[in-house]
Amino acid sequence: MPKACNVKKGNIINVNGSPYQVKLIDVQTPSARGANTLYKIRFSGVTTGQKLDQTYKGNDMLEELVLDRRPVSYIFKDASGYTFMDAESFEQYTLSEESLEDQVLWLTEGQEGLTALVLDGRVLCIELPATVDLEVVETAPGIRGATATNRNKPAVLSNGHTVMVPEYLETGEVVRVNTETGKYMSRAKD
Repeated sequence: MPKACNVKKGNIINVNGSPYQVKLIDVQTPSARGANTLYKIRFSGVTTGQKLDQTYKGNDMLEELVLDRRPVSYIFKDASGYTFMDAESFEQYTLSEESLEDQVLWLTEGQEGLTALVLDGRVLCIELPATVDLEVVETAPGIRGATATNRNKPAVLSNGHTVMVPEYLETGEVVRVNTETGKYMSRAKD
């Protein structure tokens, strides 16, 4: 059972008998002596998608659910939802767009390196890798010698998402994007 000060984004916590995933943690340190640091945590209901905001003191104990982590790959999307396949048992799981929320932006068919969080044989949610590599499909032409300046330009990626990239990048290059922030990190390594 972790303390509130040790909870991390993505943890699954039992709140009032239901599983909730930590989405955002806001730490508030009061300036008064002897005052406790407060942790405002935004949860998302794993089964319902319902948002829940709770405030805890640093020493408050929370009940973390023990989940089975299974490696999965994303196969395809159809009318029933997004289908993933277990890399070990080849079992298929389908999750709705509502349960995946903004993660759908970073899913590409055949993508591997994903993790399914399973409780009692039921997939609760998917964990994305920290970064994904995507191709730039549309951007303004690259400017020679623009590596010395720190100016950016918009670029449309192969998943349809637009990110700001350095001026010297051109269409067809593969870039690495942070899945949590949605921001450009670097060129993808070969």
